[in-house]
Amino acid sequence: MALMDFIKKQFIDVIEWTESGDGTLAFRYPMADNEIQYGGMLTVRETQAAVFVNEGKVADVFGPGLYKLTTQTLPVLTYLKNWDKLFQSPFKSDVFFFSTRQQLDRRWGTTQPVTIRDKDFGAVRLRAFGNYAFHVADAKVFYGAVSGTRERVTLDDVDGQLRGLMLQNISNAVAASGVPFLDLAANQIEFARQLQAANAPEFAKLGLALDAVTVQNVSLPEELQKILDQKIGMGMVGGDMGKFMQYQTAQAIPKFAEGAAGAGGGGVVGDAMGLGAGVALGQVMAQQLAQGLHGGAAAAQTAAPAAIRPDEIMATLEKLAELKSKGILTEDEFSAKKAELLRKLA
Repeated sequence: MALMDFIKKQFIDVIEWTESGDGTLAFRYPMADNEIQYGGMLTVRETQAAVFVNEGKVADVFGPGLYKLTTQTLPVLTYLKNWDKLFQSPFKSDVFFFSTRQQLDRRWGTTQPVTIRDKDFGAVRLRAFGNYAFHVADAKVFYGAVSGTRERVTLDDVDGQLRGLMLQNISNAVAASGVPFLDLAANQIEFARQLQAANAPEFAKLGLALDAVTVQNVSLPEELQKILDQKIGMGMVGGDMGKFMQYQTAQAIPKFAEGAAGAGGGGVVGDAMGLGAGVALGQVMAQQLAQGLHGGAAAAQTAAPAAIRPDEIMATLEKLAELKSKGILTEDEFSAKKAELLRKLA
């Protein structure tokens, strides 16, 4: 009976795997009742690795090359002494192939804004996306941590886990880069480099190497985008506070016109408060704008300064302090304006 069973079995002379292009990372060679012939050939192509598992334990790992399976190339074959007893198989084991080529253009991105700590603005919410590339670097670790005895493991099986790893280290990457939040969009290469460095150890735990990371877009929250626009406006007028107030007043004119044309005009005052830091500050701005348009001496004669009550001056100082805390005003600009207003109070 043992002889008949032996004759019915097919012996495998060549073990090889050709990738099908379906994103397979790990493939279990179909053995069934087939057994590997002593002296059989194992072909491992470039960008592949092969793992032999005997009785649930990894027996050996083979890189690219052509191997003749003997007791010299695979120690587990030492039980060949049983070959002449009951015709037992000289070698029966599980063989797993792994694709070690780079897996390109894997996408990552924030489904929800991620809160990070920034040295300029404290806690801010960030949206970003890009892509990354990886490959199986340690087939033995990947077998033990991910693929196991499954017949096939594909990119889709690991995509969610890897994308999650990329996102969980965004805060650390921003902090390590040392790049202020408002400058991230202009320093995406450094951000990507820090993101790769932060995630590489986590990928290594799965037997993977993180080969490249790109950051294609960093989105600013709406409120910070407004602050950025104000900083750009300051840059356009060379940081001069008086000219910046003129710029803000000019920006507000279309809103006043729109409010006057509409019903009620209830939003006009609100727009003026937001852009000019209050009615009292708006009076000072109007005077400065007139002086800038008509010349210093002439404007001083035709546009007499409006009287400002003490409570209005204090409200103006509070608004200026808020602008300074948001980075719109520098410490020197704030101090100069504060001194000017306090003189009016005296």
